[in-house]
Amino acid sequence: MPLTLTVGGLPGTGSSTLCRLLEASLGLPYVYTGQIFRQRAVERGLSLEDFNELAQHDPAVDRELDDRQLDYLRRGGLILEGRLSGWLAHTQGIEAFTVWVVCDEAERIRRLVSRDGGDAATRARLAAERVEREADRYRTYYGADLEDLTIYDLVVDSTERTPDELRDAVLAELEARGLIER
Repeated sequence: MPLTLTVGGLPGTGSSTLCRLLEASLGLPYVYTGQIFRQRAVERGLSLEDFNELAQHDPAVDRELDDRQLDYLRRGGLILEGRLSGWLAHTQGIEAFTVWVVCDEAERIRRLVSRDGGDAATRARLAAERVEREADRYRTYYGADLEDLTIYDLVVDSTERTPDELRDAVLAELEARGLIER
């Protein structure tokens, strides 16, 4: 099977930046599940907040997205970014190298303010509410615990590392496992 990577992390950890760097280094297509979710909100004429609220009460919203993720994972040969991507690969027995990005909360909030604007207190509250809503849905619908990092092949901390250093750590681990040659 072609090389398949999943990358996940909470908002502001740098997982999307890492994916773009890995895409350039490995020549694999990059699929961002957050963008698929946003596209579905637009298609339904809903704001992202309203679509998140709908997902909170309608399991079909997440199941549709997860079915698309599973289709991508079964085809392989890509980088799939999403908070549930590694968990889906793990529980479905799909061969993939799974990465989770962690980051100190204060640094995550600083990045979110820098990227999205607003003040730190508001951004922290909104991020915490989003993470809790999603974690609740994942627990309820799938029994998934996003705090269980034991399912990942590699956990990297972006708090004090540059995006290039994170990419290099992933590439080094892929090479050490014989999954790529550099």
